[in-house]
Amino acid sequence: MFKRSILSVALATTLFSTPLLANQAGDIYLRGGITNVSPNSDQSAIFLADTDSTMSLSVGDDTQLGLNFVYFFTAEIALEVLAATPFTHDITLHDPQAVLGADGIKLAEVTHLPPTLSALYYFNTEGRFQPYVGVGVNYTIFFDESFTQAPKDLGLSNLSLDGSFGIAGQIGADYHIDDSWHVNASIRYINIETDASFDVAGDAIGSSSVDINPVVYSLMVGYTF
Repeated sequence: MFKRSILSVALATTLFSTPLLANQAGDIYLRGGITNVSPNSDQSAIFLADTDSTMSLSVGDDTQLGLNFVYFFTAEIALEVLAATPFTHDITLHDPQAVLGADGIKLAEVTHLPPTLSALYYFNTEGRFQPYVGVGVNYTIFFDESFTQAPKDLGLSNLSLDGSFGIAGQIGADYHIDDSWHVNASIRYINIETDASFDVAGDAIGSSSVDINPVVYSLMVGYTF
């Protein structure tokens, strides 16, 4: 009877105790999953020949494959690199006074990559659930900027967006399934502000300061090396 009681206690301890899954210096996380870039809803004014107009731009969201790499210097402090497949955003033209007669049309498509380097601090380094905060720097590269056919018919051409440096902040958490695998969720804010320029009827007189400043949501699965 006494032996069975000891066995029952040992079995219950094995089943219900939380194992210590401590991060260690030198650990490397490789994660992959989905990442959504959701730009702010503010509209950016358009300038024609350095003059304010009633027209403005807004930027749509996009979801792509997200990747990140994390290297631990200590159990609490790590360095993260965020990468992804290119994001493509629709740019919508708002023209309430019908200057171009095209309010609410899809103006252009813009593709970009927003690699971000962040320092992370983990609060709980031994349980299954490990929350953290992070701060870092982002550089966004824009390419394949192009007007849709309707703006081309209105005489708009040669769209170009400058690259953007900005700060990034995030909160996130890992949930460890075992010593090797974990699930990660994070929300981050990235400061992305760029200047757009374009030609109107062949003259380089159009410009806009585009504040994308997205909230970035990621859900990933990670492996520890």
